[in-house]
Amino acid sequence: MNLKVRDLAVARGGTPVLEGICFDLPAGGALVLRGPNGCGKTTLLRTLAGLQPPLEGMISAPPEAMAYAAHADGLKPTLTVAENLGFWSAIYGGDPALGARAMAAMNLEDLSERAAQTLSAGQKRRLGLARLLVTGRPLWVLDEPTVSLDAGSVALFVAAVRAHLAGGGAALMATHIALGLEEARDLDLTAHRAGPRAAPGGFDEAFA
Repeated sequence: MNLKVRDLAVARGGTPVLEGICFDLPAGGALVLRGPNGCGKTTLLRTLAGLQPPLEGMISAPPEAMAYAAHADGLKPTLTVAENLGFWSAIYGGDPALGARAMAAMNLEDLSERAAQTLSAGQKRRLGLARLLVTGRPLWVLDEPTVSLDAGSVALFVAAVRAHLAGGGAALMATHIALGLEEARDLDLTAHRAGPRAAPGGFDEAFA
């Protein structure tokens, strides 16, 4: 698994926000995007995940390598915790046995029969992150993954990322907090803010 990005430029709402992005993310690697609110971290992640086209540049990754987790947790509210993980495992063609491991990794075992709509914000976030473990995808692309998590849950998340990296996976994350993940490199996007230019075809990613 190797994600390659070369001379990438991205736009938000038709306005260029970042340009000249270049990096390699190999198997076992982690990269953390840094920068102030509004600098383009989410736009970059959406572009890498294929949810909007780039203005220019190249993105190269193995087909179906990515699992993307953004601000929405992607849960089916009437399904239980276990059923949600089973649903996503089936969608991604993963091993059904991964659901039990994912619940253990994110401390959800006691909630396995609870409907997702009855969970607290932090519990929903843990379930949303547990989805990553059942996808079987080697590249995790994560936008502010620790929102709503307490310190103990952040530690669970970091442990899950470390296990993923040790198994040959990779992780690309945007976050404002210090995760204590020594394996990760930082990419400061401040120096990549774009100058004026026109987005191709007037495409507006806000309506993607």
